[in-house]
Amino acid sequence: QVQLVESGGGLVQAGDSLRLSCAASGGTFSRYTMGWFRQAPGKEREFVAAITYGSFTTFYADAVKGRFIISRENAKNTVYLQMNSLRPEDTAVYYCAAYLRGRWEVAQDYNYWGQGTQVTVSS
Repeated sequence: QVQLVESGGGLVQAGDSLRLSCAASGGTFSRYTMGWFRQAPGKEREFVAAITYGSFTTFYADAVKGRFIISRENAKNTVYLQMNSLRPEDTAVYYCAAYLRGRWEVAQDYNYWGQGTQVTVSS
């Protein structure tokens, strides 16, 4: 079993930056592709970014491309999401997730999830 704990959320103003962290335990972190998803009130959970376990290849949703950066430190069992130029529409609960095999943009393919961290961007 892999446990994931997100941190770093908060209330910021439009244009500000925020860095989310997700600490993993209980498994071999380096074997997992890691992803970030978000869910706004009344909306479905949506893919934000993912990073593979081997080549550290990254993928981004169009809505965040050029503003968000996903990275990982296998030595620290941690994945990050650097969020720049935040917008009110980025307001959501952000979830960290992990999978061994699957499609990086499909939430149902992820095996493990964190509890989420709230990000609120005021205009």
